[in-house]
Amino acid sequence: MATQLDTLDILVLAVLLLGTIAYFTKGSLWAVEKDATAGIYGGSKANGAAAKGSKTRDIVKTMEESDKNMVIFYGSQTGTAEDYASRLAKEGSARFGLKTMIANLEEFDYENLDTLPEDKVAVFVMATYGEGEPTDNAVDFYEFIMGDDVNFTEGDRLSNLKFVGFGLGNNTYEHFNAVIRRLTANLLKLGAKQIGAIGEGDDGAGTMEEDFLAWKEPMWKALQDEMGLEEREAVYEPVFSITERTDLSAEDDAVYLGEPNKNHLEGASKGPYGANNPFIAPIKSSREIFTVKDRNCLHMEIDLTGTNLSYTTGDHIAVWPTNAGKEVERFLKVLGLEEKDGVVDVTGIDSTAKVPFPTPTTYDAIARYHLEICAPVSRQFLASLAAFAPTPPAKDELTRLGGDKDYFQETVLSRYLNIAQVLELNAPGEVWSNVPFSLMIEGLNRIQPRYYSISSSSLVQPKFVSITCHGDPEPDPHGLTYAITGPRNKYDGIHVPVHTRASNFRLPSDPSKPVIMIGPGTGVAPFRAFVQERAALAEKGEKIGKTLLFFGCRKASEDFLYQEEWKEYGAKLGDSFSLITAFSRDGPQKVYVQHRLKEHAKEVNELLAQGGYFYVCGDAAHMAREVNTSLGNIIAQERVLTETQGEEIVKRLRSSNLYQEDVWS
Repeated sequence: MATQLDTLDILVLAVLLLGTIAYFTKGSLWAVEKDATAGIYGGSKANGAAAKGSKTRDIVKTMEESDKNMVIFYGSQTGTAEDYASRLAKEGSARFGLKTMIANLEEFDYENLDTLPEDKVAVFVMATYGEGEPTDNAVDFYEFIMGDDVNFTEGDRLSNLKFVGFGLGNNTYEHFNAVIRRLTANLLKLGAKQIGAIGEGDDGAGTMEEDFLAWKEPMWKALQDEMGLEEREAVYEPVFSITERTDLSAEDDAVYLGEPNKNHLEGASKGPYGANNPFIAPIKSSREIFTVKDRNCLHMEIDLTGTNLSYTTGDHIAVWPTNAGKEVERFLKVLGLEEKDGVVDVTGIDSTAKVPFPTPTTYDAIARYHLEICAPVSRQFLASLAAFAPTPPAKDELTRLGGDKDYFQETVLSRYLNIAQVLELNAPGEVWSNVPFSLMIEGLNRIQPRYYSISSSSLVQPKFVSITCHGDPEPDPHGLTYAITGPRNKYDGIHVPVHTRASNFRLPSDPSKPVIMIGPGTGVAPFRAFVQERAALAEKGEKIGKTLLFFGCRKASEDFLYQEEWKEYGAKLGDSFSLITAFSRDGPQKVYVQHRLKEHAKEVNELLAQGGYFYVCGDAAHMAREVNTSLGNIIAQERVLTETQGEEIVKRLRSSNLYQEDVWS
């Protein structure tokens, strides 16, 4: 799996890494996928979870001690749900005087939710991940609250709990927004009171942001009526205090220049490595597997030797990116900070505010390593910046952009402008020095790791992870440079920060079971791993079921990924392996994998009838959806059923885990 719009030649390894890092970070220049669990430091960027210095997991106690009456819980996989939670907290405080905090679900226990006083309200901002699953940081909470025998401190009811809900989903998945829907139903079943309508954002339709904005206004009205709130003129109140440290310089060993935590700062990085603590992994090898006029593709091997990091065939690897130097310079310049190369302390003003990166640090390090300064801008954020515009016309323009969604779409969103580009364009030559830097920390997401399907078998190479990455033939197409050596040259140009993430995308435990794999382009990555593993098992004498791979690309002579490897695997697997190709630009008509699938309808149906597993990896919005429809039609046709009956069988295959997807928008 790759992120939505993450858009990596090799004479020496360092040159190759430049291309690789450029690929991994290119998405952060233009656009980033909308919704990793607790972020890099486990805290939130505004009104954070547990009080500073407190280790209590008691949410009721935390709210009482910090005098809060509204808690926004978030279940987030790539940061968007956390961002929405933060925005709700800020808006509730500024517009209605609510005493708000946001809370990472994995940082608290839930048994005493029944004792949350009636004058307080809980908000659940929940992303649905994969096939109707909760995000990693919400698993424990979700399993607890959805349990058949759930018990709270004082019984089995939530009669005191008032709640609000917003879900983040993708309609290209069958279980669209399943988490918020199921959670809402269960909370109501347990006696909780719902306030306002449950909101549902749709990343698949590209309307997530507008869905959120449209939902929150009637939600605030319902909350006003329920809690007797009075709206007031919103006045910005910073969450963080920024203090210059004249006693320190950027060369001092105590200053963080992009290191994620103290161990990394002190040069003694140690495990366990994971989502909050990356391993600076050496790149074992890298090679270009094709290059044409407008695209290329790299195959990389990353060494996890000597770490706790492991993976199972089908898992993902996360690569921690950095922002392009040109965009860092643009961001700092437009805010009037390019000359400020000193050290700053960032601290939370509110007792529950958590700084989302370690300090003391520098503005350059914050912009380069910690904030998504190149992500698409929200119009709500632009509206919040209008008050700090350097000129009246700029203020008027940002106000219009914040209030007119069509104008915003045409002017900003369709051009993939980042925040600094928008500010530059709306006040040419001006410096936005009035913008509080705290507002930038609050309003911009943290940089999130970019996830990729691992294209190697853990059976064959347990400590060397392969990645297959599509990019541009020019690693630096926009005149960008990246700090590939890392903070204080700790990556030395041949290392990259990584961690692994488990996936539900799995080969059957019985290798004699048939598998059907649909993987055009770099969607073939996990299937290289699957076929590599089955070939290794065949060499050991295992009985291997039919292994049918549908692969598509533009031209056989240009972008036929792993062309020679398939022959090697085929020699080991014999008749059990078949590769069916679709080259869309080699003939008079475009032919895609879904067309080839229909041509092999009889064999596909027979393999499914034998208990075969069906896998899809690649583009969700078009390819995966069409494959899903095609399979329903194939089953209906081959079994002489109605179209509806064919669709129902596909749904049953999904629910029984015989139909698995690893797709992206």
